[in-house]
Amino acid sequence: MAIERSGELAPAVPLKDASTVILVRDGDRGVEVFLLQRVRGMAFAGGMTVFPGGGVDPSDSAAAVAWAGPPVRWWSERFGTSESLAQALVLAAVRETFEECGVLLAGPTPDTVVADTTAFGPARRQLEAREFTFGEFLEREGLVLRADLLRPWSNWITPVGEGRRYDTRFFVAAAPEGQIADGDTSEADAVRWQTPQEAIAHWQDGGSVLLPPTWSQLTALSRFGSVAEILAAEPQITPILPTLVTGDGELRVEFPEQDGYYEAGPHPWAARGAN
Repeated sequence: MAIERSGELAPAVPLKDASTVILVRDGDRGVEVFLLQRVRGMAFAGGMTVFPGGGVDPSDSAAAVAWAGPPVRWWSERFGTSESLAQALVLAAVRETFEECGVLLAGPTPDTVVADTTAFGPARRQLEAREFTFGEFLEREGLVLRADLLRPWSNWITPVGEGRRYDTRFFVAAAPEGQIADGDTSEADAVRWQTPQEAIAHWQDGGSVLLPPTWSQLTALSRFGSVAEILAAEPQITPILPTLVTGDGELRVEFPEQDGYYEAGPHPWAARGAN
C-alpha cells in the first residue's frame, strides 16, 4: 500500500496484482533483511523504505519456463488464486527481485543457483526497460526458475480510497550465497541490510518511512532467530485489507496488530489525508 494523495478519499480503483520478496540472511547480529529506500517523487511509495517487488506483468502468466520446486497448483492453494495467477506471482517475485537488487533465484540446473549475476547486468537493465520478457531471458540463458527458494509469507491489499491499489503477495527467500544484493536500479536512492530490530529502530529515530505492511513484516521477522527458522515457518495466508480513517485533519491506517506502529505518534504521511 502507499499513502500518496491529499484531499478526500478517492473512489475505489481496480486492484493490480503484485509480488514482494523479503530477502533474508544470517548475520553476526542475527537475521538481516534487505531494504530499499525508494526514489522520492515516484508515483508509488516514493521515499518509502520497502522490500524488492512490483506489479505482475501479463507475460509472467504466459511464460513457459523450466521450473524447480513446488508446482504451480501448490502456490495457487497457498495464496488462494488461480493457477495462472499463481505462476505470474512467482515469476514476478523472481523477476522483480532480479531487476531491483540483482539477486536471481534461478540456476543452470534444478538444484543449483547462479553464483554471480554480474554477467547478466545488461539483461537486467533490458528487463527493467521491458525490452524482452523474463521468460525469454530464462530460456535464452538456459536457467531454471527456483520456486523452491521462495516461501509464501503474507497478503496485503491496498486500502479502498487509495489512488493506486495493489493486491500484494509477500514471499521470503534466503539470499543465495555468492550473490550480492545492490542498489543498481533507477527506483532506489539507497539500500541496506539491517536486522528487523535495527530497521524498526531506524524508523523510530526518523531515519526512514515504513508503511504498515513493511513495518508489520519486520515486526513478525524480529521474532525469528535464524533464516532456517523463517524458511521452516508456515504462516496462514489471510488477506489483510487495512482501512483508511480520517479525523482531526489526520489520516490513520487501521490494520491488525497495529498498536506498536502508532506508539511514536503521527506518521510523516498522515497529514496528507487532511482536507
